Amino acid sequence: MVYAGQLDCYSNSEEVLLQMLDVEVSAMQVYRVTDTYGTMLEEAAQQEEVAADILEIRPGEVVYGMADGTMILTRQGWSEAKLGRIFRAGDCIDQSKDRGWIRQSLYEGYLGGCSVFTDRFERKLDCYEYLKENLVFITDGAVWIKNWLRDAYPQATIILDFYHAYEHLCDFAKEYFKEEKLRHCWLETQKALLLDSGVTEVIANIEHLKSGKKKVKEMKKQLLAYYLNNLDRMDYKRYAQIGAGLIGSGPIESAHRQVIQKRMKQSGQRWSPDGAQSMLQLRCCRLSGKWGKVISLICSSAKAA
Repeated sequence: MVYAGQLDCYSNSEEVLLQMLDVEVSAMQVYRVTDTYGTMLEEAAQQEEVAADILEIRPGEVVYGMADGTMILTRQGWSEAKLGRIFRAGDCIDQSKDRGWIRQSLYEGYLGGCSVFTDRFERKLDCYEYLKENLVFITDGAVWIKNWLRDAYPQATIILDFYHAYEHLCDFAKEYFKEEKLRHCWLETQKALLLDSGVTEVIANIEHLKSGKKKVKEMKKQLLAYYLNNLDRMDYKRYAQIGAGLIGSGPIESAHRQVIQKRMKQSGQRWSPDGAQSMLQLRCCRLSGKWGKVISLICSSAKAA
């Protein structure tokens, strides 16, 4: 019941259990059991003094860490659920030129403030701090993530997501260049420079563009500030030679869809904060390949009864 309950909405779980096991269980009962063990799993996770889930690292291997937030609807309104993902470079498998697959990941999720989330996520990340520059973080430029990583992992490699950086450039170019061919040509030149770690040249090229339009001048100012504030995290030529060569935050965006959105942002859903955290813990546990923890809790409860 717990597995079915974390996999899909409770009404669908009721149908699956009937079809697969020929057992009639109401959607409300699936909810009660799922929420109970999700709560127990959350409590057990907080009692662990050190990370129980550790990836086995080979000498010289790179480990990636990513974090981001997404909004879910609670009974008190929209709240941000934060999600962290850890995986080894060796678990990155290319399926095609533009698509890849990650064989194994560890997840940490929390509905609430960033300080609590970072404390929880660090319990897993600290196991890899000894890797120094081989612990690689890719972020979208969010200030809270930047400040946290700077203070917590100063020796790690921190990368500004290339695609976010390029997207900001495209937004500016769309406003500045009204002629499509000229805009495309200029953007391709700047993209090549960024990929070749030529961000200072890109900054100079942006500064060279003049306009009397207020909106363009404001966008130019914001773009330059964004690049200058993240200059030390845009050495993309070097980053492409590290580990799996990742320079984008696609894995954490994909994780949001798989871990949170697929189950917790279905039509009509509104969560209590505690219920959302319980479900988030179950989802992280299953997709981290640690479902045995839930089975152990169920067995322990049965023995106690």
